Order: sequence, then structure tokens, then C-alpha cells
Amino acid sequence: MNSIHDMGGMTCFGAVKPEEDEPVFHGEWERRVLALTLATSVLFGPLDRRRHVLEQLSPLEYLSYSYYERWLARIEHLSKEAGVFTDEEFASGVVEPSEVVPNVPIDPDTMDSIIRQGDPSGRDSGRSEPCFAVGDRVSARNINPPGHTRLVRYVRGRVGVIHRLHGTHLFPDTTAHDKGENPQPLYSVRFDATELWGSLAPIKDSLFIDLWEDYLEAENG
Repeated sequence: MNSIHDMGGMTCFGAVKPEEDEPVFHGEWERRVLALTLATSVLFGPLDRRRHVLEQLSPLEYLSYSYYERWLARIEHLSKEAGVFTDEEFASGVVEPSEVVPNVPIDPDTMDSIIRQGDPSGRDSGRSEPCFAVGDRVSARNINPPGHTRLVRYVRGRVGVIHRLHGTHLFPDTTAHDKGENPQPLYSVRFDATELWGSLAPIKDSLFIDLWEDYLEAENG
């Protein structure tokens, strides 16, 4: 999807300025939003489906919201979609018990595992034989998917070199839209900075980005 959320490589937004001694959370509400996100992760489906919800925020919302404000907006959207609460219940702040959400406490060890390991995307099935090998020169396909994709705009049509094979992983573009896992090889591809941003980029710099096989083709097509 070509939208404001794909900000990598874009100009006019200024430099990223790290906050000195930045706390993990800037307020107690952020801690609660993270907890709610983890607690509802199974209810709301695959990670890339949840990522796609963020991509549907309007440009004004996306740019004006803080990190956890976006997450909170996602929880609201998915909760209404799943029938956890209605618009009226959300507006009133009074929610009737829902059969959609089981009243089962989450085991602390399970939550710790989710935080540390996430939801593994590796698969033993699917398209496991890679088309490319380490050292191969490849082009990122110049395509414009209408839905969710992890193929960022600034590498489309650019040439890189296969640096590493990560194994077989589910494909974000299909899992985000309930079209199956479509497991396939995932590669780490190295792009020279000058290839991505022109001759003014530092000649010794390079970028490593993980790309699925369906995003790639041989250098000469």
C-alpha cells in the first residue's frame, strides 16, 4: 500500500532526534495500551492484519498521533469489528459482558514469552526451496500492491545482493487479508545507499532489508 505510513526514505520530515534517557513509557496509559494489545493479539488475528489497520488511519491521524495513540486507535477499531463493544458502549464507557472475549486470566509466563519472542512466523511447509542464493544480484519488483505489503517504496525497482537466507516464513501480503499463509523464502538483501538515494548518499553506506521471495526477481528480470 502506498500511504503515509510508509515513511522510510521520505524527505521533509526532518531528522530523527532520540530522546535522551527516554523512559520505556511516557505515561501509565501507554503501559496499559501495550498490555491490551498483547492480551487481545489472539482475538484480533495475525500480526500483519493488525498492521494493516494502522495503515488505514488517515494521513492527519497517522502524523498527529503518538506511537501508542495509533495502537489505541487500532484496539478501538478491531474491538468494534470483533463485536467486543459497540459504538454506543464505547461512547458511554459502559460495556456489557461479551461472549466474544473469554474471561480467562492470561498466564504471566505466557505473556512473558509473547513479549520476548513475539509470534513466530517461520514455517516448515510451503515454498521452502529458495530461488536465489547468497551473492545473487536481484531487483526488488516495482509493484504497487493495493493492500498490506512489507515491500517498502524506496527499494522498488532497485538492485541489491542476497546477503542471507532466513528460512521459510508466512507472507504478510496474504496473511493480512485472510488469504492464507503462503509460506516462502525470506531473504536479507543488501542495497548500496547510492542505489537507493543517488550519488549524494555516502558511498560506503548500505542498507540490509528483509524481503520475501515474491518481492524479488533476477537482476535482469
